[in-house]
Amino acid sequence: MIDTLLFPFQFPFMQNAFWVVLLVAPPAALLSCFLVLKGWALMGDAVSHAVLPGVVLAWITGIPLIIGAFAAGMSCALLTGYLSHNSRVKQDTVMGVVFSGMFGIGIIMYTSITTNQHLDHVLFGNMLGVGPDDLWTTGIISVFVTGALVLKWKDLLLHAFDPAQAQASGLHTKTLHYGLLAVLSLTIVATLTATGLILAVALLITPGAIAFLVVRSFGRMLIVSVAVCTASMFAGTYLSFFIDSAPAPTIVLILTGLFVIAFINRLVVTRRMSRQAIGRTGSR
Repeated sequence: MIDTLLFPFQFPFMQNAFWVVLLVAPPAALLSCFLVLKGWALMGDAVSHAVLPGVVLAWITGIPLIIGAFAAGMSCALLTGYLSHNSRVKQDTVMGVVFSGMFGIGIIMYTSITTNQHLDHVLFGNMLGVGPDDLWTTGIISVFVTGALVLKWKDLLLHAFDPAQAQASGLHTKTLHYGLLAVLSLTIVATLTATGLILAVALLITPGAIAFLVVRSFGRMLIVSVAVCTASMFAGTYLSFFIDSAPAPTIVLILTGLFVIAFINRLVVTRRMSRQAIGRTGSR
């Protein structure tokens, strides 16, 4: 029985997959809390899809894929900010136009190039094909992003809730704004090898959404989000070995299931509290 449970850990490709889980989960989970509070769910989706043309361009020119992905992600974020501030169109509409346009360009470029090595792992992820170079790249990005979010979480929290108050308090709101966009782009680059572009948004939104339903203080929200994301990614990777499925969609399904459970639990608790409040009012 013990041998069966420990069987996945005997393979080097599974060991690398578990290492990627430990590296990707903390920055993605921490960032998801800020994206949920700021209402930037669509921004995470937009940037994750918009990095595709940068990845393809990097592949064509022979530069590292992460450079192209980061450049494209930041270009999408900056272009979205510029258009939303200089037009009557709302930000969510601008994000939809920009990310769909960039993703369309990326798909055309992706299907037009001829190469013996496919880039499907960029779209769908390839956790079981992670190598030492991927681990080093992901690890460096993870340490930088996690450190930045932990050090500046109070400033980012104030900026998320009340940008005007943050500016009145002497904070550099533009630096926080574009810094968060840069961190978002870096995190998406880190998740390329894990979930790919299409499923990366699940890691950037769902852990924070689950924690938001479970706890009420932001400090605990950060802790719960990291715990949920790490456990879900570990369980999804482990389970995929036995059910012969891809790790990335298995992880996403587990996160979705946990969100449904958290939502139902919050709904039950809210209704119970409402009934108790009505009962106390009636007894008076």
